[in-house]
Amino acid sequence: MASARPSPIIPTATAGKTSSHVAQKEANKAAIFQRLHPRIYLERFLEEKIRPDGRSIAQNDEGDNAWRNVEVNVGSITTASGSALVRIGNTTVVCGVKAEICEPDLDNPSEGFLVPNVDLPALCSPKFKPGPPTEEAQVLSEKLNEVLGNGMLPLSSLCIHSGKSAWVLYVDATVINYDGNVFDATLLAMVCALKNVMLPHASYDPDVNRTICTRPGVDPTKPSRKLVIQEDLVPYGFSFGVFACSHILPDPSASEEPLLDTSISIILDSHAQVLAVSQLGAGVDTEYEASGPDLDDTPARKADTLAECISLARNRLAILLNKVYDTMN
Repeated sequence: MASARPSPIIPTATAGKTSSHVAQKEANKAAIFQRLHPRIYLERFLEEKIRPDGRSIAQNDEGDNAWRNVEVNVGSITTASGSALVRIGNTTVVCGVKAEICEPDLDNPSEGFLVPNVDLPALCSPKFKPGPPTEEAQVLSEKLNEVLGNGMLPLSSLCIHSGKSAWVLYVDATVINYDGNVFDATLLAMVCALKNVMLPHASYDPDVNRTICTRPGVDPTKPSRKLVIQEDLVPYGFSFGVFACSHILPDPSASEEPLLDTSISIILDSHAQVLAVSQLGAGVDTEYEASGPDLDDTPARKADTLAECISLARNRLAILLNKVYDTMN
């Protein structure tokens, strides 16, 4: 008598749908819990030494796991004098530079102007509404104006004729998608856009009291020129968040920013020297530990939060110089 063969187990579409349905249900539960209890949600991830987006929180990690990926596309706007599009994670910023001729200021007749501006439209995030520029956009523009005015671009190089004509550069950045750390992304976009600028040849004619520009490619003896960028003074921005006074979160995302106790921004030059430091929120305390087993020994300072942020920023700078900034030169 022939033995009965076991029937093969054939996966059905129903099983696949059930598994997908369960996964979707769990994802919905997590999303609801995050919305109702965002701080507890983040705490549970940090207890497992990981962040909600999968990044590491190891503060002494020598790798690049604590930062989001950076992408740069330069010269994508052909109608601008210079342009750049930057993505840090899902945060996307596009920047265009518009060059116009103006009359120099009476107090500085041999200098031009650099005017950075940031727009946070309603389309980039639900947190912004249509209307006039938000307070966050104004504060961000002022901060970028201060950082870019450190001498990276000598304003005297924008002068065409002292007291008569000079270049004014409108550096306009628009945030297309807001997912946190807009300052670093916008600063990178503005720097790359300025490095991409080509100014047409311009000369002042005193006979007609006008400045004459030569269209690029028309006269080989009057070529366009790049901006005079002081590479040693190019600013590099690195932002950090401090959560629960113990966790340092480099490159905070949009879901993490509202939960931070302290926000720290480090500005470095190309030699990893600190140009500026800004802090918003609660102060960061310096921790101490005994220098030896004897409790009577003089306490020795343990690496404080700010020093650790600077160290992490310098490590990140070395990676960016190889991956991003060298391609801009």
